[in-house]
Amino acid sequence: MWTAVLLGCAACYALKLVGFAVPARLLTTPRIVAVSAALPVALLAGLIAVQTFDDGQRLTLDLRIAGLGAALVAVWLRAPFLVVVLAGAATTALLRSLG
Repeated sequence: MWTAVLLGCAACYALKLVGFAVPARLLTTPRIVAVSAALPVALLAGLIAVQTFDDGQRLTLDLRIAGLGAALVAVWLRAPFLVVVLAGAATTALLRSLG
């Protein structure tokens, strides 16, 4: 077990070192800039989808979808991030308490 942990740590450190070794001129190309700007959004969307629709074993459609919808409306209205999170959580909590 510890061997796997130490190998994982070494791999992460090596990956970080490789990032420092990339020439700056490669990082300023338009395609790399566009991908690096879109990557966090794509990863966050994937995490949200997994947390909303996954039950561990199968696809689940429950009240979390309503919370996601409320959060999407808050984003559409350009609400601050904390308001978006609270809108989603409060909507899900309210609907769960109602039954």
